[in-house]
Amino acid sequence: MVGAGGTLGREVTARLAARGADIVALGRDGLDITDARAVERAVADHRPQAVVNCAAWTAVDDAEAQEAAAARINADGPRNLARACAASGARLLHVSTDYVFGGAPEDFGTPYGELATPAPHTAYGRTKLAGERAALAELPHATTVVRTAWLYGRSASGTATTGFVGTMARIARHEERTVDVVDDQHGQPTWAGDLADRLVALGGLPLERSTGIFHGTGGGHTTWYALARAVFQLVGADPERVRRIDSGQLVRAARRPAWSVLGHDGWAKAGLPPLRHWRAALTEALTDAAADPKTPVAEAR
Repeated sequence: MVGAGGTLGREVTARLAARGADIVALGRDGLDITDARAVERAVADHRPQAVVNCAAWTAVDDAEAQEAAAARINADGPRNLARACAASGARLLHVSTDYVFGGAPEDFGTPYGELATPAPHTAYGRTKLAGERAALAELPHATTVVRTAWLYGRSASGTATTGFVGTMARIARHEERTVDVVDDQHGQPTWAGDLADRLVALGGLPLERSTGIFHGTGGGHTTWYALARAVFQLVGADPERVRRIDSGQLVRAARRPAWSVLGHDGWAKAGLPPLRHWRAALTEALTDAAADPKTPVAEAR
């Protein structure tokens, strides 16, 4: 398990541990995936049946000015892991992103399928696409790529929620201010626990059913604005405190995709259902994480 200290890595590690699996969970300090020799030694020493790669450069805006540095982690890292897996006979499960697609306005309305042509418009997306392609080229018959988006999960303490959802929940519960959120970017909120379940399930399937590309995102789709309102409602705060704005009112180094909705047809190959609808997952996530037990959790509408 690489990237074990992150939101998704913790969830995958916990699920494997619950199954009694023999796990080597390595965070950033435990293995530098940009160091090919270190990766080769680690895989050779531990001889895993599978390597799950949750390590990534995820600072989307910073990548615009530091693309080479991002590429070392997002592109060279997966290549190093795939080569080491190929040498040892292990399989690789690699987590990627919706940013491999451009999200152009002309794509609006049609989910990107697993085999849709990527066209990243950001440095982050380019480096992640390069990582996908490198892993699949080095280990074509034993690499599983799972693209995800709008990921949130439990904090390390388990008492709060991370990501955009966590930020909105904190503001809703503990601050009185209003918040401005964009309503012209469409995507799929994804609970890390749900994605971890699918990664573990894929890792237990025969290779002929589980290699290739899958889209691990929540069902349905929404906007950041509507997601924020749902969070406010679920924790018992007034959703009218969330104000609608458009992307032109925010200045960011990396352009966010207007349409970031992925299709899920690939799960039929594995014999697994797609992830559940984002609203159902959000309700459970905020209930489980309940940072403030006095705050009621309502049903999202």
